[in-house]
Amino acid sequence: MRIAVPNKGRLHEPSVDLLDRAGLHVVDGADRKLYAETVDPDVTILYARAADIPEYVSDGAADVGITGLDQVREAAVDNLVDLLDLEYGACRLVLAAPEDGPVESVADLAGGTVATEFPNVTRAYFEDKGVDVDIAEVSGATELTPHVDIADAIVDITSTGTTLRMNRLGVVDDVLESSVRLFAREDALDDPKVEQVTTALRSVKTAEGKRYLMMNVPEENLQAVKDVIPGLGGPTVMDIAGDSKVAVHAVVDERQVFETINDLEREGASGILVTEIERMVE
Repeated sequence: MRIAVPNKGRLHEPSVDLLDRAGLHVVDGADRKLYAETVDPDVTILYARAADIPEYVSDGAADVGITGLDQVREAAVDNLVDLLDLEYGACRLVLAAPEDGPVESVADLAGGTVATEFPNVTRAYFEDKGVDVDIAEVSGATELTPHVDIADAIVDITSTGTTLRMNRLGVVDDVLESSVRLFAREDALDDPKVEQVTTALRSVKTAEGKRYLMMNVPEENLQAVKDVIPGLGGPTVMDIAGDSKVAVHAVVDERQVFETINDLEREGASGILVTEIERMVE
């Protein structure tokens, strides 16, 4: 099975790191090559431009792909299934126009021109709004086009809005909320490897921000300890041979560890250990 991964840019390192944490380590270290083998002999990494990954998966060059939702929507392929939101690379596609211009709503652009690097997404957006515009496809410096009379507005990616403000552009409407996703081709969904990869990546995402607590608790204090543990469900309680104490294990949110440990000590817990969780299957 081939997994298509961004070969460079802001999505490359987080994607490779995620696969590594999921146990799919690259064994040859050659992330500049087109292909790389992993520790699983049945799984190969295919490095490609983020914008090309939807086509690679759709056409069968890869079985699953990791790329932004914006790239998938722009590719306009109809045989991909969104398996998992990987929750990084968050951004918005927005409709923006000059702050001191006449465009204050989508309707104000009727008969106008919109510049974008995302013509398919933009076309679908305006068709949904019932507004007829001309779309000017550009390959860079989209923010400049309204100031040089190429377009009345733009549809472009923004993460913080800084670039828009620098170019005196204001957001008129949100077009698309995007983040990096795991996608698969429809006819690959029955492949057990696709399910294994999805489960592995989901287990890493589930474990993020969680910690595993282990402690010893006097039996008579067990209920009090249970009451202060903000766990994902009830804690696991095990007898300790030859001891009046029990072992208590629980998963808690990392943000709650500091306060929880103080509460546990107050209720008589001892030998408290806190460990990171690499993967967790719910």
